[in-house]
Amino acid sequence: MLFSILKIPSKFALPIYCRNLIVNKKEILYHPGPLLIASNHPNSFLDAIILATIFKRPVYSLARGDSFKNKFVSKILYGINILPVYRLSEGAENLNSNYDTFAKCRDIFRKNGIVLIFSEGLCVNEWKLRSLKKGTARLAFSSWQEGIDVTVLPTGINYHSFKKFGKNVQLKFGQSFGKEAFDYQNMDGNGIKHFNEKLKIELTELVETIDHGDIEKLKSTFEVKHNLIKKKALFLPALIGKWIHAPLYIPLRNFTKKNAGKSDHFDSILVGLLFLLYPIYLTTIAAALYLWLGSWYWLLTFVTLPLLAWSYTQLRKQF
Repeated sequence: MLFSILKIPSKFALPIYCRNLIVNKKEILYHPGPLLIASNHPNSFLDAIILATIFKRPVYSLARGDSFKNKFVSKILYGINILPVYRLSEGAENLNSNYDTFAKCRDIFRKNGIVLIFSEGLCVNEWKLRSLKKGTARLAFSSWQEGIDVTVLPTGINYHSFKKFGKNVQLKFGQSFGKEAFDYQNMDGNGIKHFNEKLKIELTELVETIDHGDIEKLKSTFEVKHNLIKKKALFLPALIGKWIHAPLYIPLRNFTKKNAGKSDHFDSILVGLLFLLYPIYLTTIAAALYLWLGSWYWLLTFVTLPLLAWSYTQLRKQF
């Protein structure tokens, strides 16, 4: 229920935060399931937010288990279709919980559902594919062993920056595959290795490889160029949008930079805070306009301000 409720404002918020979102195979967004999305993981929970927002059917995501320590937070995470996966570093006593999570995933597949797993395991802000963990193969093999005909979809998600507001995002779906290529009844080292080798070949084509500091390659890969007419049309709205949103954005950016500026979660934390607090910000401005002008003009706040924010996102400096 909570997932369905939050997905509606997420669809409106995504164009404000992302200047440009390119999807190479849009028809996949309508996939009927069962589907296992096997993705790289460069930008914390923003990766999951983008995928869960643009797919037409609900997407269940797997996330690091230590995020579920707090009972209240745990309930929220389950409410937005996020399930825990534990690593050895989070306590060997928690590893058995992964069997429960994978069982829930198989139940989702039986209902033709969609599960997102980050095949690299950990999130790292970088432009390259890292080594793949065993979890994707184990989930696929265990599903096939139980007669669930789940399809594996290699997915590469690429960002022009991990710190700048106004993302240029490229979402690339590769060639999906099923159980036919594997001896999935034998979940031994060789079986897992074979699966990961195939998945790696696919993901290598989907994930951009760029050295940190290579601005020229970043520009040639991600830069969005606007024509002069669009620049002129959006200049004044963008300027107003920057000014009117500064009292919200600047303190949140500074707060996030102070507390998570050196972590790989900076981007996602900032997006999360903006998502939670922006409706309050809009309501506050609308209330002030109502007290000042009366009548119905305050209602325009909920349309005008997001459009101004979108205008600023479009023209903001990219590099």
